[in-house]
Amino acid sequence: MAGESESFSTAVEDNAKYGFERAEMYESNLAGTVDLYERHVFLCYKSHELWPSRVEDSDSDPLPKLLATSLKARKNDISLKTRLTICERSDDVKLSDGDVLIFPEMIIYRGLKDSDVDSFVEDVLVNGKPWLSGVQEELTGSYVFVCAHNNRDRRCGVCGPVLIQKFKEEIESKDLKNQVFVTACSHVGGHKYAGNVIIFSAAPDGKIAGNWYGYVTPSDVLELLDRQIGNGEIIHRIWRGQMGANVKEAEKVEEMKLTNGTNVNSNEKQSQEIGTEGKTEIVSSCCQGGGGGFSCCRDETVEKKSVKKEWGGLSYWTGKWEQRHVLTTAAVVGAVATVAVAYGVYRRAR
Repeated sequence: MAGESESFSTAVEDNAKYGFERAEMYESNLAGTVDLYERHVFLCYKSHELWPSRVEDSDSDPLPKLLATSLKARKNDISLKTRLTICERSDDVKLSDGDVLIFPEMIIYRGLKDSDVDSFVEDVLVNGKPWLSGVQEELTGSYVFVCAHNNRDRRCGVCGPVLIQKFKEEIESKDLKNQVFVTACSHVGGHKYAGNVIIFSAAPDGKIAGNWYGYVTPSDVLELLDRQIGNGEIIHRIWRGQMGANVKEAEKVEEMKLTNGTNVNSNEKQSQEIGTEGKTEIVSSCCQGGGGGFSCCRDETVEKKSVKKEWGGLSYWTGKWEQRHVLTTAAVVGAVATVAVAYGVYRRAR
């Protein structure tokens, strides 16, 4: 029992500090936080729990380092700006070590070896041809990558696995196991936006789009499945950007959204307040143990705000009265002084 209690306490503390209840949630505007790139390469390699902080630069993990080094060396020869991310091998998604997924081409090569890295980059990424040493397979369905790189940043380590589990539950409940695939991925930039999710799915025009989302919580998962994956509809309130779209284009979308009457900052502030209330539910003793406690704390907050507003109004009118009183007194003193000066001039003139 003691062990279970300590584990629960640690989970609560982690959630408040690193998880979906942390104070920084919803503080930043997300649109425009994805740098321009045109192709995304994912290398499947081990489990996310085993990835070192810099998995693409680790001597103990030669395959990711070799591929990253080769891409960097040939970047001027690759016509499309290409991003490399490590993803987790997964029996559910039928991914093994060395498998390479490429978007938006929607292709996969199986079992890349250390000795084959340079020829793979040369054939596929530089020349845009099928790899002579491997078999190209076509990917079907939608792919969801969730950053769970704990050794790089604790926020992703706390949020990522929870989101992956939620995606799997919803995918199974909606009978989408052969249509939507989810796995963990390494650092994608923007730890403070955790949970970070990248979804490759068909846009309304049928083309494959890579949409990035931040501040994703378990309550957003069903909406992402129904709207983003099901209808190709971007969910703007948590949207960071898109593969192939530069920062200015993303910001333009944000401006259009504001012009159409959607106040992003207001929505984010509201979401942040909801997150803060959730945090109070965990930490504050009066709010533990159910909805009644939650309502208690929330009502208390409203009551305090009302009292503050009332006293603020009284202070305002008191200040106004004092200001008028001072001005009147000053005017009287000024008038008396003017009369005295005039009388003195009159006496001297006589």
